Amino acid sequence: MQRMIVRAGAALIACGWLAFAAAQSPAVNPKEADYAKEQAAQQQTQPLNNQPLWSEVRSGIPQVTSLPGRETNVLIQPEGQTWRALRVQGLFWGGFLFAAVLAGLAVFYLWRGKLTASEPPGDLVIQRFTPADRYAHWLLAITWVVLAITGLILSLGKSVLLPLIGYTLFSWLAALAKNVHNFVGPILIFAVPIMFVRYVRYNGIGVEDFKWFANIVGYFKGHEYPSGKFNAGEKLVFWLLLVVLTTLLVASGLVLVFPNFDQTRSTMQVANLVHVTSAYLALALACVHIYLGTIGMTNAYRAMRTGYVTASWAKHHHERWYADVVAGRAREKLERPDGVAVPTQAPPPRTRPV
Repeated sequence: MQRMIVRAGAALIACGWLAFAAAQSPAVNPKEADYAKEQAAQQQTQPLNNQPLWSEVRSGIPQVTSLPGRETNVLIQPEGQTWRALRVQGLFWGGFLFAAVLAGLAVFYLWRGKLTASEPPGDLVIQRFTPADRYAHWLLAITWVVLAITGLILSLGKSVLLPLIGYTLFSWLAALAKNVHNFVGPILIFAVPIMFVRYVRYNGIGVEDFKWFANIVGYFKGHEYPSGKFNAGEKLVFWLLLVVLTTLLVASGLVLVFPNFDQTRSTMQVANLVHVTSAYLALALACVHIYLGTIGMTNAYRAMRTGYVTASWAKHHHERWYADVVAGRAREKLERPDGVAVPTQAPPPRTRPV
């Protein structure tokens, strides 16, 4: 018992000495001592409102950390507030653009209906797209549409879908959209170059393309300016939608999906803004392209489904290409519906737009 009392007394003496030493030990330097006093005073006057501390944290000045990596010594990046504000504006105007394009196409369809061309029964046919061309197009098209739908869910879902379907269903849908978007997106790394290689030979820019745009009103009135295999509008889709915007989407998407590339937060914020802007511009252009390739133009979808169009369709929509096919100057040949080739003929006279 006596031994236990002695041990307890020794422990108390030791604790007292340590407390006395801690109380008497000076600060590392006068600046830190003043800073400690300021913090203590701040806690007395405004508890839990340590403004000097948070000002330092939000300054973006690198501090000390044991975690390796870029920017791990910066707790809060103040530029993030700017990114959040710009992102909200980008999503608002992007959603507005998407809705405006859909509304415009709906009004145009109700006013104009389908763009048609007279195609008599038993008309000759032309192979407009080879199987390899169609496979390249469908690989890109299916991938692109899946990414567009999931991207719309992720970017506008909280504003549009959440109030309609509730939190539980939207959480499942958003999680599914995120995973599908992230795993399907890298397919574009292969689909875009394949599409480019297959179609670049049809999309050279010339003087006739500027004339086509100058007479674009006739396109919607049934009096199209003569064009080659692809008209100037289709070439615009190729160069702007595929080559420029989709390439930007791939590059910015990789930065966002793979943060282990060791990029900084500012790099990812810029990539996010580029991704959102490119996505909605591309989506608006793609809506017009899909409309004209499906319900907007009679038998346009058949060309990509079977690869063939009638001679009358080709003459109406791509008169210069049709003349080259008839004269034997093009890769494609006139064929009967049963697949038998037709001998080349003298090129027919061109009809000038009214």
